[in-house]
Amino acid sequence: MTMSANSAHIDDPRFLFYSHDGMGLGHTRRNLAIAAALVELCPRASVLLASGTDDAHRLGLPPRVEVLKLPGLRKSANDEYLSRRLPIPTDDIRDLRASILEATVKSFQPNVVLVDKHPFGARGEFRPGLVALKQYGGRTVLGLRDILDEPAVVRREWAEHGLQDRIGQVYDRVFVYGDRAVFDPIAAYALPPAVAQRAVFCGYVINHDPAGFMNEMPAEVSRAGGAPPVVLATAGGGEDGFALLENFIAASAGAPWQGIAIAGPMTPDDELCALHSRAAEAKVILRTFIPRLPALFDSLDALVCMGGYNTLVEAVKHAVPAVCVPRVAPRSEQLIRARAFEQLGILQLLHPRDLNAESLAAAIRASFAMPRPVVRELVEASLNFDGAHTAAQELIALAGGGSSTRKQVAATVL
Repeated sequence: MTMSANSAHIDDPRFLFYSHDGMGLGHTRRNLAIAAALVELCPRASVLLASGTDDAHRLGLPPRVEVLKLPGLRKSANDEYLSRRLPIPTDDIRDLRASILEATVKSFQPNVVLVDKHPFGARGEFRPGLVALKQYGGRTVLGLRDILDEPAVVRREWAEHGLQDRIGQVYDRVFVYGDRAVFDPIAAYALPPAVAQRAVFCGYVINHDPAGFMNEMPAEVSRAGGAPPVVLATAGGGEDGFALLENFIAASAGAPWQGIAIAGPMTPDDELCALHSRAAEAKVILRTFIPRLPALFDSLDALVCMGGYNTLVEAVKHAVPAVCVPRVAPRSEQLIRARAFEQLGILQLLHPRDLNAESLAAAIRASFAMPRPVVRELVEASLNFDGAHTAAQELIALAGGGSSTRKQVAATVL
């Protein structure tokens, strides 16, 4: 196919969403929320989600959305990734994923590509795909969650590769999944005018679960919201949540609440085994994975969580009294977000250096004193949750907007 993507699929637009997925499920959940909004607004659209996570299908796929499973990566440090399962060198896994992505762009020919977080993919793996896209006039969007890391860290990392300027040269739009009044990445990360002019502050992205989904919950979990109070702890994907859950289980032993712990599908086997043993002794309900966990939040009396984007945003949207114990390494993104939300008065922050069973139990007891209507009023006055809908509207508009005028310069920059 050599025709323009925009002329080939203008009536049945195609979208490719890419996320590297080196840790956790947040990138995939956010992309699925946007995909669901997109096909609702444009029922003839097709969305292909390129992802390294094993659990995308378990999160629930909207109609006309398919997953392209990439060989998995595992984050080892900032901007450093290893093969999750294949015993091959880092350069080989990067080249393998890059070739799959490039071939996908050439054969699927999306009107618009939405790239999550990494402007050119993990270790630049999506650069050949972007070149192929620009050669036929496809449009490009970079999606950034509200906070990436400490401003000084992001400025330094991006300056090493000249990313601040290259983003403005390559991308037609830059979506920010957040609220400028809470955190302004344009200013914080010193993004140039060319990027600021293309920035769209979409609001926070949340997932909308289908009616009746609670019927799919395990029986003991779906009974949440009775007496005694129910407190749920979640560690997101689970790769680094053991300390949080082991302290939660200890804090819940003999406590005047029913503890429920969700380990996460990426919890290492030895840690999961230890958690099962401790939970049984403490009479805490332990589950490895619930696909659409936020559907339960309205029934909880309190939530204990890390500070990942999706969990925290869903928690405050449901106005559940929350205790947040954020990840602080290798990035401080979760800590920055938790502090910002704490300043709004919509959650309690417990720094991981202060985490133990006693401090967590005290924070949970304090959370019971946060009236849910007050939390809801503060949230509604401070935050916008239209992120998925706004992003979908922008993507549809781009798909019908004609060929990119920066096609040649972008290909050169890439």
